[in-house]
Amino acid sequence: MELKEAIAKLKENQRIRSAYYHAMGVMYYDIETAAPKNAIGGFSETMATLSEITYKLAVNEENFAVLDLLSAHADELDEITRREVEEAQKGLKLLRSIPIEEYVEFQRIQSEASSVWHEAKVKSDYPMFEPHLRKLVEYTRKFAAYAAPEQDPYDYWLNEFEEGFTQDVLDGYFEKIKAALVPLIHRIGEKQPPEDGFLKKHYPAWKQRKLSDYLMEVMGINRDDCAIGETEHPFTTGFNKHDLRITTHYYEDALASSMYSVIHEGGHATYEMGNSDELIGSPLFGGASCGMHESQSRFYENIIGRSRAFVELVFPKIKEMFPEEMEGVTAEDFYKAVNRAEPSLIRTEADELTYSMHVLIRYEIEKKLIHGELDTKDVPAEWNRLYKEYLGVDVPNDKEGCLQDSHWSGGSFGYFPSYSLGSAYGAQILAHMKKELDIDALVRAGELGKVTDWLREHIHKYGMIKKPKELIRLCCGEDFDPQYYIDYLTDKFSELYGL
Repeated sequence: MELKEAIAKLKENQRIRSAYYHAMGVMYYDIETAAPKNAIGGFSETMATLSEITYKLAVNEENFAVLDLLSAHADELDEITRREVEEAQKGLKLLRSIPIEEYVEFQRIQSEASSVWHEAKVKSDYPMFEPHLRKLVEYTRKFAAYAAPEQDPYDYWLNEFEEGFTQDVLDGYFEKIKAALVPLIHRIGEKQPPEDGFLKKHYPAWKQRKLSDYLMEVMGINRDDCAIGETEHPFTTGFNKHDLRITTHYYEDALASSMYSVIHEGGHATYEMGNSDELIGSPLFGGASCGMHESQSRFYENIIGRSRAFVELVFPKIKEMFPEEMEGVTAEDFYKAVNRAEPSLIRTEADELTYSMHVLIRYEIEKKLIHGELDTKDVPAEWNRLYKEYLGVDVPNDKEGCLQDSHWSGGSFGYFPSYSLGSAYGAQILAHMKKELDIDALVRAGELGKVTDWLREHIHKYGMIKKPKELIRLCCGEDFDPQYYIDYLTDKFSELYGL
């Protein structure tokens, strides 16, 4: 086979698989946002069938030959094709090792588990979900053993989500974070918290939907390229830079919840809308890693969205939309309220300061589950114990406890650390952006586009062409350093609480 022919076959295979993934993604968005409850049976069967087709498109002798030939001539390929081959070989390491019947069955189990999780969460009934979690943990261990029998199974999955990060690296990272932030959390706990009762008044969902539209406009999100839907657990899915879908959940007694969910998911969408045009249809479309994707969503949500400058920008509109609820409230009051730091139950509602403790709890539970040191039946007890130990809070029920996140129902073990790493990436990116831009001045003036342009040039346009560690070095001129995260949080909350 000629090199030119092999490249053509690679691109054609990618084109066909991309079309299937697009269809499967739209189906997933539909089942999460609009489909009736009883649609799950047909959805699961269809997803299993389509997964079998995409499996066979990847796992076949012709594709192996194409990728092996291209890998042997990697130095003759352009950068995008070379990275496409690298990512394809990485993905095939797992797919080639899994018997097709087990792969298809896993897709069915995932779909069913997701549906049961939704119902179990509403009912606050962990035992309903537990048998499904057990199966997912078993498959997670089994698949890691197939792909890398010589490697610790949890290390295998951590590396799948954030290349180069192992338990040894993350243990050191979290220890450094804990040592610096726990004393600060305790000091702030001795201070009088700012008033936030006005955020818990009645805010009709229909008005919050209008606020979501406004926030997306402020962020510069082109609504012809990005839709917004409603679901139990907010997420973003993207098919190309002109078809992004974000979601949120409206709580009528918690204005800030959806407000910052929209900004967070809008950050994910903004990242992918900034991908280079040449990545449309390529498996390199998206983000460098889960952590890098989170760095962008949490950059917009917290570093921008919870800044004094952003609050001053949007507060007049919020007061206009909710005049009675915001009577007597100032922009400074709002700023302090949305930055109130205190231990809490829900990760997605957690303040910046305590957020990584929520991630650490999930990380420790995942390690024990994958290593067989914790039975799935004992997850609620261990969850509740760690929340009491690390955050000093009592967990009243499963809904607000171990059922609050959707990730395990989708088989995503090893994903959670990326949330904390994303926050740390974002703080380091901020420090270097400040050398070129007066960010607060731009935000106050409503010129978020200039901030986004900087991110697009340094991060977004590359999609997955650059790996996360490589991208941090390219963007910041140095390796990843969590001290920026510690300094950012220490400075911000010391000023807020007058320490």
